[in-house]
Amino acid sequence: MRALTDRGDLGVRADLAIGADGRHSIVRERAQLKSTVLGARMDVLWLRLSRKPNDPATTLGPADAGRFLALIDRADYWQIAYVIAKGTADEFRNTDIALFREDLVRLAPFLREQSHELQNWDQVKLLTVAVDRLQQWSRPGLLCIGDAAHAMSPIGGVGINLAIQDAVAAANILGERLLRRGPTAEELNQVQLRRMFPTVAMQWLQVALQNAVIKRVLRSSKPLALPWPLKLSRRFPVLPRIPARVIGIGFLPEHVKTPDIGTAVDTSIAAD
Repeated sequence: MRALTDRGDLGVRADLAIGADGRHSIVRERAQLKSTVLGARMDVLWLRLSRKPNDPATTLGPADAGRFLALIDRADYWQIAYVIAKGTADEFRNTDIALFREDLVRLAPFLREQSHELQNWDQVKLLTVAVDRLQQWSRPGLLCIGDAAHAMSPIGGVGINLAIQDAVAAANILGERLLRRGPTAEELNQVQLRRMFPTVAMQWLQVALQNAVIKRVLRSSKPLALPWPLKLSRRFPVLPRIPARVIGIGFLPEHVKTPDIGTAVDTSIAAD
């Protein structure tokens, strides 16, 4: 493998290269790994505003006709996802930022004071949503994990969870072997086999929510009634714990099972 650095070309030799460069992975493109595209009907405008001490403790997504907002509490600031129909970002960016601020406040009135922190469109980033997964995650000497192997929708913010679980699974399966030799194609495929079910299950859930809720909101021109799942969750407060557990822990949690590297190395040296 070769890398371009400030000092010129650099040759890198390794038994295994990991492609973990996200949903627009150059690694998987260069390796010509084919993907199955599940589709996405939305894009997201990402921004952040400061969080005030008296702000409500909520991550609910306020919705109105054709608009959807999700707020993530980051302690001292709000990470805000303004969901838009796919391909309409330029329509928003061609309007006055003041109009966008007003729309944020209409959806979440408690943001009125801090909304003035938003001065220009440079503070708003576009996340082009893609939901797909590689048919084959590996090539000899190469393994893709995280969004490079399976781009997730931002629904639930689970992409980082699955990426870390992929990494733990890869370490558990390949770690000790890498101390002695490069992994075989079959061993690399074991990582994909281990992580395929939670990936498919989570993407199915995301696409189902996208089609049942977000698609409906973005296409609507009238105020929407509260969806029945939210009505149930308000009546039975225990219900929100179920999706929270699925989102937070996932369908197949991974636990580090690799031996201490120092002990493993010493053992291999002694065996030689």
